[in-house]
Amino acid sequence: MTFLGDPSVSLPIIFAVLLGVSILIYVVLDGFDLGVGLLSPLATDDHRDRMVASIGPFWDANETWLVLAVGLLLVAFPVAHGAILTALYLPVFVLLIGLILRGVAFEFRAKAPVDKKAAWDFAFFLGSLMAAVSQGFMLGLYIMGLQFTGVALAFAALTAAFLPIGYSFIGACWLIMKTSGELQAKALRWARKSLWGVGFGLLSISFATPMASLRIFDKWLSFPEAILLAPLPLLSLAILVLLWLALQRLPTSNDSWAWAPFAFATVLFFLAFCGLAYSFYPYVVPEQLTIYEAAAAPESLFIILVGACVVLPIILAYSALSFFVFRGKATELRYD
Repeated sequence: MTFLGDPSVSLPIIFAVLLGVSILIYVVLDGFDLGVGLLSPLATDDHRDRMVASIGPFWDANETWLVLAVGLLLVAFPVAHGAILTALYLPVFVLLIGLILRGVAFEFRAKAPVDKKAAWDFAFFLGSLMAAVSQGFMLGLYIMGLQFTGVALAFAALTAAFLPIGYSFIGACWLIMKTSGELQAKALRWARKSLWGVGFGLLSISFATPMASLRIFDKWLSFPEAILLAPLPLLSLAILVLLWLALQRLPTSNDSWAWAPFAFATVLFFLAFCGLAYSFYPYVVPEQLTIYEAAAAPESLFIILVGACVVLPIILAYSALSFFVFRGKATELRYD
């Protein structure tokens, strides 16, 4: 392990990066299919089938990144895993119930009798809503240091309201890219409306995060950090403006640039994640445990790293292959 330098320092950093990348990929990939589920009640039956068809080849694989992230947290930072999941036990329970309900409804809605399809469509929406709201609530509590004070719970409720809007937005951007005609026009309207919620949610988190901790406040607003970090919020603002402009000009006559809103939304999520990662580093449990204090023994981490170097490329290759094979516009939903 000498090629890694001091393994007690390098290995926790490597696994923190792997954990962060897994969470980011999950938020983007499962975010768009959760968003499609959240938008499904706004569509007609025919359009709803097309929406489900657009995420059908991807949604199951997208959730693999959540499993990977939780697994990495457990094996690489077991102390943090216990502290975080103990504090977030109830929202994690709601998240799991939502994901189960959503997965079951996804399959059963196509096989149930016609008079029962509406019930499964509602279950699909409800499962998506439960998953999105619980994730937003967990994010808010994490930002507030896993404290169960009145202010922390109020902020968690705010993020629980705005994360589903963010997922709805990236889900609408996905539909703009994967559909055409009347459904694409509806997706454009959904995206234009939800963009305002995304901007307000990012602004709220940007103001609340430095207020949650004096350490984070100093990292962002002291000199010269405030100058050096200025490009991050400025880039986020520029992406919001680009998204607004793109949504005003779509669709084009030949459907070019339909991919742009989804690409810009992905960049926006990436910038927001980078801001949060910078704010909390080196803590994995805010203001309680650093990645170095919570990490497993270097010998264990090295063995896990070998396994991660095998598993991670396989997941990436499978995901890339599925997106390549099912590229283009979504076709008619069929279960043969």
